[in-house]
Amino acid sequence: MLGEEVAVSTRTLRWKCVESRADSKRLYYSRFILFPLMRGQGDTIGIAMRRALLGEIEGTCITRAKSEKIPHEYSTIVGIEESVHEILMNLKEIVLRSNLYGTCDASICVKGPGYVTAQDIISPPSVEIVDTTQHIARLTEPIDLCIGLKLERHRGYRMKTPNNAPEGSFPIEAVFMPVRNANHSIHSYGNGNEKQEILFLEIWTNGSLTPKEALHEASRNLIDLFIPFLHAEEENTYLEDNPKNLTVPFLTYRDRLDKLRKNKKEIALKFIFIDQLELPSRVYNCLKKSNIYTLFDLLNKSQEDLMKIEHFRREDLKEILDILQKNFAMDLPNNKFSLLNPLE
Repeated sequence: MLGEEVAVSTRTLRWKCVESRADSKRLYYSRFILFPLMRGQGDTIGIAMRRALLGEIEGTCITRAKSEKIPHEYSTIVGIEESVHEILMNLKEIVLRSNLYGTCDASICVKGPGYVTAQDIISPPSVEIVDTTQHIARLTEPIDLCIGLKLERHRGYRMKTPNNAPEGSFPIEAVFMPVRNANHSIHSYGNGNEKQEILFLEIWTNGSLTPKEALHEASRNLIDLFIPFLHAEEENTYLEDNPKNLTVPFLTYRDRLDKLRKNKKEIALKFIFIDQLELPSRVYNCLKKSNIYTLFDLLNKSQEDLMKIEHFRREDLKEILDILQKNFAMDLPNNKFSLLNPLE
């Protein structure tokens, strides 16, 4: 199945997806292997990846419901089979997929009798409902049910806080985690000092991400957490005075772009992220801190804009221009710097 090689020292690590299935729209499963690892490295990677998969990946949830006709959470409404509390619990289970930043509004407006499902949620184009058949309520009489919803993208788990909002506004406990479960196991082989390991990683998701997407996202988040250690010279006076005493190798991103045609109009710029450009980690971090996440964001910056970024160097600009020319036959807009030779 899928696989990729990663050079580590004199060894070549390989990963593969050895099993993958969709048990339902809201339950995906995949099993991956990474090999060959030195003794002890399986646990090092497996534990870190499990924690990143369960705690560092963002998801989108319904976090609040609002209806002026509902007095309190534990009330019942004539013509609706479920109590208000049961409706809120059903809304909590709705699985959403989005590239949302922050919060947005959605709504439900249905006339009975009939069933109310996730398909009846009116949401922005950036939000996709994974399973439109998820049940919300059953209307037994010809009444109108109108509910305003608040959607939010975050990570982890949020407990429902005491409701200090106006009457008719109800907070909902949010489980933002798209990964339902993650396990790792290790198989050892070889003898003595030559003993090596294979890491097995199992991932279950709720359908808003595939296990492979979750694996990539968790890997990127782990890399981001370790990037500050590459800037030790900013915190360590000894390193500032003796910069030649330590050489810090740049991390490189292993997500390679598929072969793209070099016609600018045919590339979905908003869906090509800068971590796919194989930039040095320091350059990637500078761009990300300046809210440059996609190739579209990057092309909306001039060379002069990039040079104003803190810690950004002319060599970095040259490297970005070379990558854009090589892979996309594109250039950044030019203000003060020449496109042909930005370092002059």
